[in-house]
Amino acid sequence: PAGLAAAIYAARAGLRPVVVAPPFGGQLMGKGVDVENYPGLLDMTGPGVVQLMQKQAKSFGTLFEEDSVVEVDLSSHPFVVRTNHSTINTHSLIIATGADSRWLGVPGEHKLRGGGVSTCATCDGFLFRDKPVVVVGGGDTAMEDALVLARTSSSVTLIHRRDSFRASHALAQRVLNHPTITVRWNTSVVEFKGTEVPIEYDDDEDEVDMDQEPIYRLSSVLIRSTSEGADPNEHEEISCDGAFVAIGHEPNTNLFNGQLAMESTGYLETFNSSTACSVEGVYAAGDVADHVYRQAITSAGSGAMASLDAERWLSTMGYGNEEEEAEAALMAELMSSFEDSKGEAAYNVYDNDDMSHVGRKESTAKGGDEPEVELDQDDLLKWASATGVGSEL
Repeated sequence: PAGLAAAIYAARAGLRPVVVAPPFGGQLMGKGVDVENYPGLLDMTGPGVVQLMQKQAKSFGTLFEEDSVVEVDLSSHPFVVRTNHSTINTHSLIIATGADSRWLGVPGEHKLRGGGVSTCATCDGFLFRDKPVVVVGGGDTAMEDALVLARTSSSVTLIHRRDSFRASHALAQRVLNHPTITVRWNTSVVEFKGTEVPIEYDDDEDEVDMDQEPIYRLSSVLIRSTSEGADPNEHEEISCDGAFVAIGHEPNTNLFNGQLAMESTGYLETFNSSTACSVEGVYAAGDVADHVYRQAITSAGSGAMASLDAERWLSTMGYGNEEEEAEAALMAELMSSFEDSKGEAAYNVYDNDDMSHVGRKESTAKGGDEPEVELDQDDLLKWASATGVGSEL
């Protein structure tokens, strides 16, 4: 959302934004369940929201480069962005590379993403209202997720591989004292297990897609003890409808190591209560600079902010729409040449074999009998073509 929101604002401001991103997109693109907390959108999945934003951005002239960026050079202007197949020069850069959730890497986790396994309790917790859920982790994020889920879920089981939390004391105490939350110390997840959900077809459907991928829903979590001397093959199964992996995020900032200021955790630093990074003309939007909120709507908002910041900076530096500026320069040159030619020989743009008087724009000049010809841009281009003026431009 951050990059697309920035593109929409930039395109509507008369700039020529290019969005460079692989087709598989970010975290919202991989969110198969409905997005229920984005104002104004109903019955929309993550990919549906992204496609709608892409359509809107394209309608204002945004260009899309479906590729991965492999190198960025911010040492001089214009900046250089290299992909697998192209090189792009740009006066300003908005970074919206996001932050990837850390996953456990256990069986069933990938298959059940969107089917009960999630990394965002704020986003998806309401889907499991009055249902049992588990949370995996021991830091502040895990505590916050457990407390959020405890408001709506029937029960919350917090699974932590150690015998103490890394979270702040205040959050940890709130979790330990909550009647709905049960803590499983010295425990790790072995597998997420699910059941296949029958696909329902409407009676009036003429064709049935036999190649449709099966849908799975989480049914339980398999755990084992990490205590010293425990049998690693001895497992316990906990029934649940939702599981939230809360073990942190990794901001996608490796491309900018040594070029931009970052926090110790790898998130980009911004300055002066804006989206500006440590290099002039570079801005950060979305989760790549936000380790607190990490929501689609806050990302979209920061994308709009980054675009506004970039637009103001470009105007201050005197950069504009180069295509329009080149066109204006050409028209000015043609007009100058046309004015010079008027004294040399009379010439009517339209007095040729097939275009006599077609489209003539003229008005009677005050105090004279000769009509005054007023040429617009199309007139100048026709005149230049007929006379050969401007061929060297």
